[in-house]
Amino acid sequence: MSTTGGGTGAGAGALWVVVPAYQEAARIVGTLEALAAQRDRDFTLVVVDNASTDGTSALARDFARWAPFPVHVLHEPDKGVGCAVDTGFRYAIRGGATLLARTDADCLPRPGWTAAARAALREGAGLVCGRIDARRDEHGPLGRAGFRALVRGAALFGRLRPAHRRSRGYLAPYRMHAGNNMAVTAALYEAVGGMPRRPSPTDRLFLNRVRRHTAAIVHAREMVVENSTRRLRAYGVVGTARWYLDRGAGRQGEDPR
Repeated sequence: MSTTGGGTGAGAGALWVVVPAYQEAARIVGTLEALAAQRDRDFTLVVVDNASTDGTSALARDFARWAPFPVHVLHEPDKGVGCAVDTGFRYAIRGGATLLARTDADCLPRPGWTAAARAALREGAGLVCGRIDARRDEHGPLGRAGFRALVRGAALFGRLRPAHRRSRGYLAPYRMHAGNNMAVTAALYEAVGGMPRRPSPTDRLFLNRVRRHTAAIVHAREMVVENSTRRLRAYGVVGTARWYLDRGAGRQGEDPR
């Protein structure tokens, strides 16, 4: 099921933005408003509600009534962010998308986010990895600095991890890839088989699918999303690292929300 909001012809455009959402009534309005504040609003938005029970989809449908671009609200009953993302991307491709971007419903894309994604893809990238920072409404300067240090550490570990070496058949070096700040061509998405339809973490699995297919992977510093760090607060540093390494969530569930 979908709901279409207002717009100025963006439905015919090549860029579609997908936002998977689960139990995000407390945060999704901020994400939607951040998308409405983009400098490049020539896109179609797809919100994929992953069987929320808290009014997430109703808030997205309310937004669709005044949004400056077309909005589609989908329901995905299969559990897992990978399922929601894959459903949204494939729906967008069937609707005519050639360029795809994704953020999450607890994130705040900065105003130049869609413009940077479109520019990088049009310049020849197959997959674009953006830059992530901590949400300013959750942390002060020291907290954001700590978050950046953790991201740099994770990126370094990913590059050094033996399983990620190019000798394993990869065509491109490993890059830090946050699923909540990415863009990909529709052609490449279909060529690699799409996002793994499973619970998070899916980002690294998808990146490695792409790395086995093409070297056209770029990092766009102008493509910035501010992340919620609630998983870090819920799991702690060690627990978060275990979760991202597929070592399980310990006493926590796979979703701390």
